[in-house]
Amino acid sequence: MNRKVLIAVGSAVVGLACLFGGDALGGPAKAVCRSGCAGIGYSTTNLSDADTLHAAEQVLLRDCMVRAGFEYQITPASAVPDQRTFPYVIDDIAWAQRHGYGTDIQRSLTALRAADPNQRYFHSLPAARRAAALVAANGARPTGLVAKDPQGGVMTHSDQGCQADVDRELYGDAQAWFQAKVTAQAMSPMKVERVTADSRFTTATAGWAGCMRSAGYHYDNPAKAREALPPPEKPLPFAGERRMAVTEAQCAVSSGLSATTKALDTQYELELHRQYSHDLGIESALKQAALPRARDVLSGTDHGF
Repeated sequence: MNRKVLIAVGSAVVGLACLFGGDALGGPAKAVCRSGCAGIGYSTTNLSDADTLHAAEQVLLRDCMVRAGFEYQITPASAVPDQRTFPYVIDDIAWAQRHGYGTDIQRSLTALRAADPNQRYFHSLPAARRAAALVAANGARPTGLVAKDPQGGVMTHSDQGCQADVDRELYGDAQAWFQAKVTAQAMSPMKVERVTADSRFTTATAGWAGCMRSAGYHYDNPAKAREALPPPEKPLPFAGERRMAVTEAQCAVSSGLSATTKALDTQYELELHRQYSHDLGIESALKQAALPRARDVLSGTDHGF
C-alpha cells in the first residue's frame, strides 16, 4: 500500500504475473470467471471486453507455461468486499467508519495471496527451477521490446517467453502492444500528479488541513497523514485508525477538498486523453482486433476455470 500518495485497496493479485514477478508481465493478473461459471468452459457473453481479453491471456499463459514444463492454475479472482482506491483523500465517511484506512481489507488481500496455489507452487520449486520458470515466463533478459512512456522514460521487456508469445498471439504485434500498454498505464499516475500539482488542489488542501488540526491531527495534506501511519502489518488499534480516517473523510467533504479533487480528476483525465489520443487510439484498436481471437481461445471446453 503506497501511503505517500494514496490509499489503494485493490483486487487480490493472483495468477501468473504475481507468481513470476508481478509487474514483469505488465501488471497484476487476475482470473475473471465469476461465481456460477462452470468448472470447464463457460459462456463469454456476460464478460466485458476487458475481462474477455484478460481471460484469454490467462488461458494462453497457462498453456504456454505447461508446454515449458511448469504447472499453472487459473484461479478465480477472490474479491474482498468494499475494495476501494482513494488517490487523493479518503472522502467516503461510511467507508471510513467500516474500514478506517483499510488495513482490514489489506490483511484479507495478503491472506488471499498467501493461499494462491501458484505462489505455493513457485516457492516449492528448487532455486534452479524457479529461475527457469522466470525465464519461461519473461524471457532470459528484458530486451527486444522498447517503449517510451509519456514522461520520457524508456521501458524494456523481453520479446521472448510466454508473455511475449501471448501478446503476439492476441494482439498481433508485441512491440506495438507493449508501447500502447505503457502509454495507457501511465495515464492514471500522470493524472494524479497533475491534480496534486494544481493550485486549486493546494488551496482546498489547506482548508482540509485546518479542519484536521481542529480535531487534533496536524498534517499539511493527506499524503503526510499516510506517511504517519504505521505499516499495515502493525496497524493502529482499529478505534484509533477509524477515528482518524473518519475525521479525514469528514474534513474532505466539509472543506471542499472532495469536490475539488473530483472536478480536477475529471478535467485532467479528459486533457490526457486528448493529448495522447493517437497512442490511446492504437491501444483501443489493438484490443478491438484482439477480441475475436480472444473469444476463439475461450470457446474451448477446458480452460480450468
